[in-house]
Amino acid sequence: MSLPPLVEPAAELSVDEVRRYSRHLIIPDVGMAGQKRLKNARVLCVGAGGLGSPALMYLAAAGVGTLGIVEFDEVDESNLQRQIIHSQSDIGRSKAESARDSVLGINPYVQVNLHQERLDSSNVMEIFAEYDLIVDGTDNFATRYLVNDACVLLNKPYVWGSIYRFDGQASVFWSEHGPCYRCLYPEPPPPGMVPSCAEGGVLGVLCASIGSIQVNEAIKLLAGIGDPLVGRLMIYDALEMNYRQVKVRKDPNCAVCGENPTVTELIDYEAFCGVVSDEAQAAAKDSTITPAQLKEWIDADEKIDIIDVREPNEYEIVSIPGARLVPKNEFLMGDALGDLPQDRRIVLHCKTGVRSAEVLAVLKNAGFADAVHVGGGVIGWVNQIEPEKPVY
Repeated sequence: MSLPPLVEPAAELSVDEVRRYSRHLIIPDVGMAGQKRLKNARVLCVGAGGLGSPALMYLAAAGVGTLGIVEFDEVDESNLQRQIIHSQSDIGRSKAESARDSVLGINPYVQVNLHQERLDSSNVMEIFAEYDLIVDGTDNFATRYLVNDACVLLNKPYVWGSIYRFDGQASVFWSEHGPCYRCLYPEPPPPGMVPSCAEGGVLGVLCASIGSIQVNEAIKLLAGIGDPLVGRLMIYDALEMNYRQVKVRKDPNCAVCGENPTVTELIDYEAFCGVVSDEAQAAAKDSTITPAQLKEWIDADEKIDIIDVREPNEYEIVSIPGARLVPKNEFLMGDALGDLPQDRRIVLHCKTGVRSAEVLAVLKNAGFADAVHVGGGVIGWVNQIEPEKPVY
């Protein structure tokens, strides 16, 4: 469906701006009026990571007048494989500040606003109120539902993207004209069911593929051109080089944008998405050890069986000495339980402790009462015990 322009045009473009945006200006659908709308637009990008990097760079290059960046993290070396807005010299710097400098290097006519804080229910409404359009570059379900609900309550459109390994998705959610994110995904998946990019990986260039689609949709909304992805989910398979679309209809029973909404104000999104299940929290409550404790047990030759519940590719990057690999899914399916020793204490670990806590709950239910897991996982082990080893 075609929609009216989201913003009014700016008064004028300077001579330098006309030269800079000349390739836009000669496109009939954009022209002077469309470029003036971009200049007058205020766009917020949530995240300056994999999707945020190409999105911010192309929004700046396109001439969006004001760009906001919500980001509280620092640049890590593992980011550089895909987060192209940052460079080697930015390692350890604020991602927001690094992204700002890159944006201004691309286009000095852009006003950049930094929001160097974690987005949550206490600040999202105030931050979003300043902008015409939100570009969602987040990678966790709690923040996605937070962004969605805030946009619905503020009646703002947002461009959503998601990436994992070789697969990407994108859509435009705007409850005034179509479905919202909850219409597509009414409930988050069970905790630990869907691995994050940090757990499962992502092809770096996929970020550019989906991020550029998000910017394309943002430009169309701002300038009022083309047919935005409202009511459509675009699915991209990079391995098969295949794009397909799925129609998404507005759900009249949607909890936030339906005819009788039950979510009329922001909620606790961490609790709603259950980052760690109640069963895992209960299992880990008195059965969590530190990397230092594990090192003491290894040195003392305690009777333990150290089990790494990550995936084989992760195990190849870095592992705890003496640990054997049994991926989490083998426990969830029940296949691995019969091979566990009865004469040794089971010590589980994963990358950070989330997956191992979920497996721990399975073991406790199966009668392994003295099983424990390592809080902080292999990342904690490397940071505290073997800092010379790589992290990912």
